[in-house]
Amino acid sequence: MRAVAALFVSLPLLLTAIAARAGMTQAESALLAQYKPPPSVSLHVDPAQKKEIDLGKTLFFDPILSGTSSRSCATCHNPGLSWGDGLPKAIGDNGDAMQLRAPTLLNVYQIPRLGWDGKFRDLQAVAFAAITSPTNMNLPEPEVLARLARIPGYATAFSEVFPGQGITRSSVLDAIAAYEKTIVSGTAPFDRWVAGDDQAVDASAKRGFALFTGKAHCSSCHSGWAFTDGSFHDIGSAKGNDIGRGALFPTSVKLRYAFKTPTLRDVVHRGPYMHDGSLPDLASVIALYNKGGIDRPSRDELIVPLGLSERDQVDLITFLKTLTASPDPVAIPILPR
Repeated sequence: MRAVAALFVSLPLLLTAIAARAGMTQAESALLAQYKPPPSVSLHVDPAQKKEIDLGKTLFFDPILSGTSSRSCATCHNPGLSWGDGLPKAIGDNGDAMQLRAPTLLNVYQIPRLGWDGKFRDLQAVAFAAITSPTNMNLPEPEVLARLARIPGYATAFSEVFPGQGITRSSVLDAIAAYEKTIVSGTAPFDRWVAGDDQAVDASAKRGFALFTGKAHCSSCHSGWAFTDGSFHDIGSAKGNDIGRGALFPTSVKLRYAFKTPTLRDVVHRGPYMHDGSLPDLASVIALYNKGGIDRPSRDELIVPLGLSERDQVDLITFLKTLTASPDPVAIPILPR
């Protein structure tokens, strides 16, 4: 709530600063200001949680949470790959490809419903499903707790962080979730432009932003500083038996083939694209939107042929590149053994 309040308090000053730029109207300034990021991630993480966050980070990188002790949460959510894995579909502990692509964890703390189909209510539910699923990390809950309890370093850490509780399902999941809430995108060239640096992005990117928020309709779903509405749409790409959120609401026509709108932060580093990794690059993604996708009753009403020229498509990609921040190094924790 403090982040939201700070945004509205500073918005008039931001609009004034942006409007002072040569050639930018008040409406254009207001549009750009909608993408101002929250002041600081510290507003979303209680400093008193530091020990819990550190414990969660250790668990996140520890392969002991997989059946074969060879895969960790970081296997599919690698900080060096913008918190994804760079594969069309995630690989399970048994070596087989799973049904869906591993989503990035960037800014996941502010997503209301998690998973490509939104079936998870919170980060704890996601972590539990991933760890215990036979097709994912494949470690039953009793074995999770038993393995951790056998390691003195974990037993001590859990006693300190969760006094009177120790190693339980909820404490393990709460610790992992506490760490995942700290995974946020850094300052990208686009953010410097929003903040007032008119030289942070070039003319092609500025044209791309105008298309993104106008003719191409991208901002209708990729909205706000995280570039996602957190909702679900059929964009006309999915085929086959996986009908996304429609499986949870079988009587809904509009939710058939509806999948989560992903964030566009660091998007150039996160291919291949779509929930199933079916599109290899951003040019293919924009070509799909330009064509209008598969025409069917569930397709979102905004998904229509766009008539984008070749230059328009290049400008859109140039703009998307400005959403990538310089990566911060992530220190791999020493595992207690």
